[in-house]
Amino acid sequence: MPKKIKQIAIYGKGGIGKSTTTSNISAALSLLGYKVMQFGCDPKADSTNTLRNGTYIPTVLDTLREKGKVDVHDVIYEGFNGIYCVEAGGPAPGVGCAGRGIITAVELFKQQHVFEELDLDIVIYDVLGDVVCGGFAVPIREGIAQHVFTVSSGDFMSIYASNNLFKGIKKYSNSGGALLGGIIANSINETYTREIIDDFAARTDTQIVQYIPRSITVTRAELKGRTVIESAPESEQAAIYRDLAEKIANHEESKTPSPLGLDELRQWATTWSDKLLRLQNVVENEAGVAAI
Repeated sequence: MPKKIKQIAIYGKGGIGKSTTTSNISAALSLLGYKVMQFGCDPKADSTNTLRNGTYIPTVLDTLREKGKVDVHDVIYEGFNGIYCVEAGGPAPGVGCAGRGIITAVELFKQQHVFEELDLDIVIYDVLGDVVCGGFAVPIREGIAQHVFTVSSGDFMSIYASNNLFKGIKKYSNSGGALLGGIIANSINETYTREIIDDFAARTDTQIVQYIPRSITVTRAELKGRTVIESAPESEQAAIYRDLAEKIANHEESKTPSPLGLDELRQWATTWSDKLLRLQNVVENEAGVAAI
């Protein structure tokens, strides 16, 4: 019986820290002894930068445009601790669908059976989550990934993107699509941001897999073109990423989420805005009393 390769998709709004989180997960998994491939599915093709000391690699679509055909071995590059790095890429600026790179790259890798050839344990797709349609929905729609995770903060637009992702997962859940493993809560430093993301998870019938604080350790590592796992392995932030990686490696049961309707989501956000205003007033009043 062929070995079962665990395939994970990590989605998130642009700028939310999705690629940072994914790369640190990959780095930590590799140090746990897993053979890992990180598959960048963002047209910016910057998913694997910190696994390769800040360097960019040729994408599948760029290579296809240049050569007319692609042997997938030509677009696989080695990164930190032997991690296999791939960037799907996108169309030429202003031309075509941004999701085409994912569709093309995934199909090529399936046809050439490279995952089996490399004897991989885990493949992680790093996917832009702002728009869950076309190529960006492939890991979900085609059931390529067994488990989907979303990176979200307590900000409304990242939660909005996650809720849209949940709608896509629910849509394809009855036709063999990937299911939701949970939320990776990123940049959670304040109590109120944790309460917001906790409430969203509860209302959409999912779970928080890990809380990751915003940290200067991440900024310093990325300025050096590295993951925290490589740059600051003894740091508290690295320990958080290692814990998350173990949870991802051991995760087996995902489920269909219960996304909020648009009006419901807006009402939920308004309620939280009112709560935060009351909290702000209390804090300001207490500060005024203390100053007297």
